[in-house]
Amino acid sequence: MTEMNTQPKIIAGPCVIESAELLDTVARTLVDINSRLGVDIIFKASFDKANRTSIRSFRGPGIDKGLEMLADIKSRYGLKLLTDIHESWQAEHTGQVVDVIQIPAFLCRQTDLLVAAAKTGRTVNVKKAQFLSGNDMRYPVEKARESGAADVWLTERGNIYGYNNLVVDFRNIPDMKEITPTVVMDCTHSVQRPGGADGKTGGDRRFVPMMAMAAKAFGANGYFFEVHPDPDKGLSDAANMLRLDDLEDLVRKLITD
Repeated sequence: MTEMNTQPKIIAGPCVIESAELLDTVARTLVDINSRLGVDIIFKASFDKANRTSIRSFRGPGIDKGLEMLADIKSRYGLKLLTDIHESWQAEHTGQVVDVIQIPAFLCRQTDLLVAAAKTGRTVNVKKAQFLSGNDMRYPVEKARESGAADVWLTERGNIYGYNNLVVDFRNIPDMKEITPTVVMDCTHSVQRPGGADGKTGGDRRFVPMMAMAAKAFGANGYFFEVHPDPDKGLSDAANMLRLDDLEDLVRKLITD
């Protein structure tokens, strides 16, 4: 398929909505980066982390309060929004607020979830499951398109490699571009050590820039970063999130030929 836009899509924001103050801090930074670099960063945050390792883990404010907070960010900063859903009934409400509905990797084969997201008329970003190949993702895309989705993106986030580990096969990127024009590299979740940190997910953020640049070499035209001003104090995916202050330099490298 032919790409219609040479400008890469940049998605960035905190893993989970922790507070209004955090959303404001990140949003202001994204607006500044947009202005300086001439990009259009999509703001990402989750209203509910439904797939946390432990029942004691922080999940977020929930759909009603979370979407209200995201709508406030969109109104005040003019940023496009992306968030994820975990259940079909969440799609309609979420689609009234955000520009992109994301389907989590573990749920990418859930037909009713894909159909509900597609019916909102919003862009649907489907993360590739940790147990699937890039070629396997033609079927989730087919489900979304046949249910009326105007645009479907695919996101690479690594594959299960034994226990508590992921490995990225970058060949999945060109394989998925044969299915849909927009393929995003999830540069932060791909450095996870799932469930490998005593009841929570571990990881190593120092590899995030390398994941991004390798994905660029394989033809990715979108990049997903979870960012936080102080990642080690983050309430979800602390070990994987990129420092907010490091985002601009990395985006600059990605948009420069």
